[in-house]
Amino acid sequence: MPQNHPFTLQQPISPPDWFLQAVQHCTPNLTNICHAAELLWRRGVQDPEKLPGFLNPDLYKPASPFEFGEEIRQAVERMQQARNTGEFVTIWGDFDADGVTSTAVLRDGFGQFFPAAKLSYYIPDRLVESHGLNCRGIEAIARTGTQLIVTCDTGSTNLKEIEYANSLGIDIIITDHHALPDERPPVTAIINPRYLPKEHPLFHLSGVAVAYKLIEALYEVMPDVPVQPLEELLDLVAIGLIADLVQLSGDCRYLAQLGIKRLQADFQQPPELRRRPGVGRLLELCQKNGDRPTDISFGLGPRINAIGRIRGDASFGVELLTGRDIQHCLELAEAAELANGRRKALQKDVAADVAKKLAQLDLSTTDVIVLDDPQWHLGVLGLVAAEVAQNYGRPTILLSTDNQAPHGLERGYADNIQKMARGSARSVANINLYELVKSQEHLLDRFGGHPFAAGLSLPVENIPLFTEAINQQLKTRSTAFTELPAIQADLTVTVAELGQDLFRELKLLEPCGIGNPVPKLLIQNCWFENTWNKNIQDFKGRKIRYIKTEFTICDSSDDLGFNGVWWGYYKEDIPSGRCDAMVELDYNTYAARYEVRLIAVRPCFAVSEINTQSTSLQILDWRSDSANAESELLNPEELSSLKIIKDCPTTWDDLQVSFQQAIRQKQSVAIAFPPPEAIAPHQLLQQLIGIAKYLSRTGRIAKQQQLQDQLRLSKFSVNLGLKALSYLGFYITPIDSESDEFKLAFHSRRNDTNSSNLDPETSLAINKFIAAIEEEQFRHDYFYKTPLSILQVTANRIAKI
Repeated sequence: MPQNHPFTLQQPISPPDWFLQAVQHCTPNLTNICHAAELLWRRGVQDPEKLPGFLNPDLYKPASPFEFGEEIRQAVERMQQARNTGEFVTIWGDFDADGVTSTAVLRDGFGQFFPAAKLSYYIPDRLVESHGLNCRGIEAIARTGTQLIVTCDTGSTNLKEIEYANSLGIDIIITDHHALPDERPPVTAIINPRYLPKEHPLFHLSGVAVAYKLIEALYEVMPDVPVQPLEELLDLVAIGLIADLVQLSGDCRYLAQLGIKRLQADFQQPPELRRRPGVGRLLELCQKNGDRPTDISFGLGPRINAIGRIRGDASFGVELLTGRDIQHCLELAEAAELANGRRKALQKDVAADVAKKLAQLDLSTTDVIVLDDPQWHLGVLGLVAAEVAQNYGRPTILLSTDNQAPHGLERGYADNIQKMARGSARSVANINLYELVKSQEHLLDRFGGHPFAAGLSLPVENIPLFTEAINQQLKTRSTAFTELPAIQADLTVTVAELGQDLFRELKLLEPCGIGNPVPKLLIQNCWFENTWNKNIQDFKGRKIRYIKTEFTICDSSDDLGFNGVWWGYYKEDIPSGRCDAMVELDYNTYAARYEVRLIAVRPCFAVSEINTQSTSLQILDWRSDSANAESELLNPEELSSLKIIKDCPTTWDDLQVSFQQAIRQKQSVAIAFPPPEAIAPHQLLQQLIGIAKYLSRTGRIAKQQQLQDQLRLSKFSVNLGLKALSYLGFYITPIDSESDEFKLAFHSRRNDTNSSNLDPETSLAINKFIAAIEEEQFRHDYFYKTPLSILQVTANRIAKI
């Protein structure tokens, strides 16, 4: 997270007294519920009839699985047919935590209705195959005698692969939660909550929860068959739900709450009595006890994901979750722990590489960050993309261009096929990433996902065009981005308020997720003591190339301070002196203490909020009427006290230079650049050619600055224009290099711009000039429309440095 990150604080609100009383009635064991009540009210949990069910899952009424309608009825009928006729059924899963737990839920659940000899599962290799169904895997499954495939967490858009399975006599039932195809696929049934209204309590189910609903329907239709209670699957459901990027509301929240209770209860058993010994060992290795959502999001989830990320083959993750052989499960858990250590090291390396590439980007003109590298490990790109998206407030796509054979081909075939890039995308705010990527489907080989996360592959040669196109697509859909997105604090607290009471109060909001984020606490005018770095070690004591900084956070409210940790950062990243810190309150099971996780920090000179006007550098906005605004300042002294910016900047660096100059001269700033030109790029090209013809005919000497002023273009763009003129038949003779004087003369080459008459080199030179104009016009439009409040934040930051 960059330092000097802008913070905003939501205005404190006071919920109605009746709501405070309702929250207190639901939580008689808590003496203080004011903070929790404020957050509940602000987040829309205001219905007194729904409040008890939100806080206590025992009071929530879940939706029936048959609210999926005819699709789930058809699925249940087909499963009954398979059971009655002794068909072989294969579960097709996915390699992330949601997909692995989905596979485990179906394996355990179907195991109550099918003999083990008639049930199998298949998970694609993350490093060789892609998300979703693929024909090679289907062909292998067909050879086992499979007559029915049930997918989980995947398959909705794999139309070609579904048709191939049908041609082999295999029926398919899809359970998934990802984006829907334009038309219903030719399957026996498709159970996907995205067919439901957005307000439906099942709409946000993840893959594992959809799989659970299918098993729940089977339990209802054939209640006398199962031996094990349905509730024994809930711990797996909670792991997949919390590890995936879904909104934890409605039935999602209910299932996660019940699952966490089940997870904790199993962990409290002696190891030899645990129903899931592999999960218990994983909790021990990550020093958790299973009673918190963060035990999954920071403990179990990353370790289950690491299996596929590092090893490729995530199949043994299913064995880890469902196995009963204690010794074997312990070995699998330790293998997952080692994979997670390797993942941390790779993630740190890739993040460092990405940071170097980001330093070369002009974020003022970048709406979607797209970066690629042949050395990046495919398995960690989604994690790094999520970090970048969060830190820079932009959808982020990271691609590995290593020449790997896609779709299950052996690497030996890679030289004979088109070189492909594969990677992951992560979104921010309310930007629908799936629709954004889908808009460039013609440039892609494969893609899939949901609004917040996606995976994709495309020919390497398409990356530049894809990058340009997806940025242009988002520009048409949203307003311009600021350089650094503001992090919004939920509450302002002091160090003295941190501890058990506040932790228990905020725990009422758990499990947190999209739409109900972990409360962020702002501690102002604080400082850090006892900062030191600690290298992470695996359970065998070996160092992992991943660090954290531990510290004590202090302020004037408390003499002792409070313990905290900043994951992935060095102590040098913490500013010295007084700071503002954004933190999350947590409980460290291993150390048996409450502590904070540092999210972001800034020197406290940046205290000014977005809308404040108190700053040592005042900015006047004359963009809409610059001429009249300046003429009204009749006093020369007033004019001399202003630095008037008449030329529209093209980068934030340009603007910062102007701000710095004003600060040195103790001036205020008036931004008075005019609106962007409405002239089409090709018209500017014709205008340049007209000027060139005039200069050639009259023999007059010209200056490059004159062209820049007349065309209202930068030196860079004008240089490209002059190069295009040379291809169109003009000689350009420099007269004086210091004054940029030159003469133009026309020779025999044609100077029309009809694309059908141009040779490739001339066409390329013209296209570069046109592209430069388009980029420059976009930047002018961006800075002309950038709100004054955002410009003021940048000025405040510079004024205090």
